Amino acid sequence: MTRFILSLWLLLSGNALAAEPFARAAIEGSGEIVPGQQVRLTVDVFVPNFFTSPPQFPLFDVPNAMVTLPEERSMNLTQTIDGVQYSGIRRSYAIVPEASGPYSLPDIPIELGYGVDGKPTKATVTMPGISFTVGGNALPSQPNLVAHGLTIEQSFDRDPSKLKAGDAFSRTITITALDTQAMMMPPVELGSAAGLQQYVKPPKIEDGIEMNRETASRHTETIVYTAPAAGTFDIPAISYPWFDVDSKAEKTATLPDIKVTVGAAAAKEAIAPQLEQQEDRRSQQISIWLIAAVAVALAAVAFLLRQLIPRFAAWRTKHRDLRQNSRSYRLHRMKQTIRSGSETAVYAALQAWAFQCGYRTIAD
Repeated sequence: MTRFILSLWLLLSGNALAAEPFARAAIEGSGEIVPGQQVRLTVDVFVPNFFTSPPQFPLFDVPNAMVTLPEERSMNLTQTIDGVQYSGIRRSYAIVPEASGPYSLPDIPIELGYGVDGKPTKATVTMPGISFTVGGNALPSQPNLVAHGLTIEQSFDRDPSKLKAGDAFSRTITITALDTQAMMMPPVELGSAAGLQQYVKPPKIEDGIEMNRETASRHTETIVYTAPAAGTFDIPAISYPWFDVDSKAEKTATLPDIKVTVGAAAAKEAIAPQLEQQEDRRSQQISIWLIAAVAVALAAVAFLLRQLIPRFAAWRTKHRDLRQNSRSYRLHRMKQTIRSGSETAVYAALQAWAFQCGYRTIAD
């Protein structure tokens, strides 16, 4: 019996000692990939016990492709392997291939920190290389936006059919699409409206927009039109070509042309100047009494402040000391250190918190 218990203990100890950080990668989704389509590479990094510093996911180069690391919140994971509990962090890369053919991603080193016997330890794990293929018969014939679920909308800050000469109005065009990034969306071909002056503001790009449990990107353009004279003007229709990865077909999103009706400017009516009347003696007396009353009130306020400020300062110091020594405030400071402090500062904060909670070490 003793020999069996000893063997079991050695086996479990060996598993614990063999526990090491590791990484794994996978290409999300399935089906044919076409040039210009965004491919998501999901990377999971695991460590035994807990992280003392988050993984540093580096950018890397892939020939004929653009690689970015979108600003998305990382996902926390847990997994038990051979009786050892691992903590994990997941991030996703966005890869946009520019041509058809095979793509091989390199092994990527990822630096991190994790706890070993309550002490922070630095390590480097390797994301294993992975491959995917881009190609097929249904490929876009020109480098338009490749996405799915694309919509285009427009709105106006005022009615274009009810303007006067000299008026200005704004037109906002919004393009929203899934499985792409806003910086990949080409600008809209606006054309020009004869007889109207137009000014295009810098576009606004947004990523990470939650839509029906999916993540969308958005490209917004604002155009300001000015009508210098009366008349009827046409703003041309808009065609926005794109490639739909769902149907593997080229499509065009459109907006209709706009009729702008501008009437003559309204004549301005002159306003006759009015001479200011002289103040009478009674108004002057009221002003003098009002000034005197304000002066007395200010003197009373100054006297009260001289009496109350020292008491308020003493109360504030006492209240601040009580607050800074409270458990909730110390927890708040520790969380701030974890978010923005160095590895040494984070470990020291965790050690101090464990001691204040009655534990000798973080491991305890």
